[in-house]
Amino acid sequence: MAKFSERSLIETILAPLSRNCPGAFGLGDDAALISPRSGYELVITKDALVAGVHFFPDDKPELVAAKALRVNLSDLYAKGAEPTCYLLSLFLPAIMSEDWLRAFADGLEAEQEKYSICLLGGDTVRTPGPFSLSVTMTGEMPEGKMVHRSGARPGDHIFVSGPIGDAALGLRVIRGELKVTEKKDADYLKRNYLLPDPDPELITSVRDFASAAMDISDGLAGDLTLLCAASRVTAQIEVDAIPLSSAVRHVVENRPERITAILTGGDDYKILCTIAPHHADAFIASCGGKMFRIGKIEAGQSSVKFIGRDGQNLSLNALSYRHF
Repeated sequence: MAKFSERSLIETILAPLSRNCPGAFGLGDDAALISPRSGYELVITKDALVAGVHFFPDDKPELVAAKALRVNLSDLYAKGAEPTCYLLSLFLPAIMSEDWLRAFADGLEAEQEKYSICLLGGDTVRTPGPFSLSVTMTGEMPEGKMVHRSGARPGDHIFVSGPIGDAALGLRVIRGELKVTEKKDADYLKRNYLLPDPDPELITSVRDFASAAMDISDGLAGDLTLLCAASRVTAQIEVDAIPLSSAVRHVVENRPERITAILTGGDDYKILCTIAPHHADAFIASCGGKMFRIGKIEAGQSSVKFIGRDGQNLSLNALSYRHF
C-alpha cells in the first residue's frame, strides 16, 4: 500500500516541477493564472492515458511520463503552437509506490527541460481501477494563426512528417503478435510505440504554410478521413509515397497485406498537413526535408482512396483505432 499522503505527493514530488511557472504559485493555490504574450492566443489540448490501454502497466515510469506529455505536444505542433505549460491529473491505485511516482516525476522534469514547458497545476485522486493520467497542455501562437482541420482545398498537396506504422507494428511486437527476426528492427519498432518523437522544428513551417493540419494518433487513414470531412473534400494517396522506416519495409516486403496495419494502426504522432501547390516548394525547403508528400486533396466527399503499386484502390475494413 502507498504510504505517502496527497499533500506530501504535491509538495515534495510535483511542486518542484512548477518552479518555472509563476502562475502556478508553487501548486499552493486553488487555481493557476495564465497570461499569453501580447498579440498571442492560447491553444489548449488534452489527452488521457490508461494503463493497459495506452501503455503497459510494467512500462518504466519515465517512459509513461514522456509519452503523456509528447502526445499532447504532437497536437500543439500540428496547430502551429508553441507549448508553454500543462495541467496534470493522476488517478492512483492504492498499490502505487512513492518510488514509482518519484521516477515518474523525474521523467516529467526531463521532458520539461527538453521541450521548455512546466507544470501549472492539476489534481490527484485515488482510484480502484488501473493507474491513469490526464494532461491538459497549453500553447501560444500569434493571433489568428491557428491551423485548423477544415482548411484543405482541392489541389492541395498532402504531407506527413515522418515514417508511418512504426508504433503500430511495435505494439504487435511487444504483444507477441508479430515476429521480427532482426533484433535492431524489433527494438526500433518497440521504442517507437513506447516513446513518440514529435518534432518542434516543424511548428513555424506548419503555421506559415499549412492550409489544414492535425496530428496522426489513431491511424493515417482514419485521421486523413477526419481532416477531409472537416474540409468537405476527399483525397487520393499514393501508398508507395508514404515514408516507411527500414524496419517496417522489412516487415512488409514479403507480406504486402500488412500495409493495412500500417495505414490504420495509430500511435504515429506525426503531423498530417495540406499545402497549396504554389506554397509546396517553399514549405519543403522550410522543413529541411522533414516532410514527405504522399498525395493530393480532391473535390468531392467520397471515401479517401489509397492507391497501391498496381494502381488499384486498397480496401480498408477499419480506418483507425477505435476506443469504443
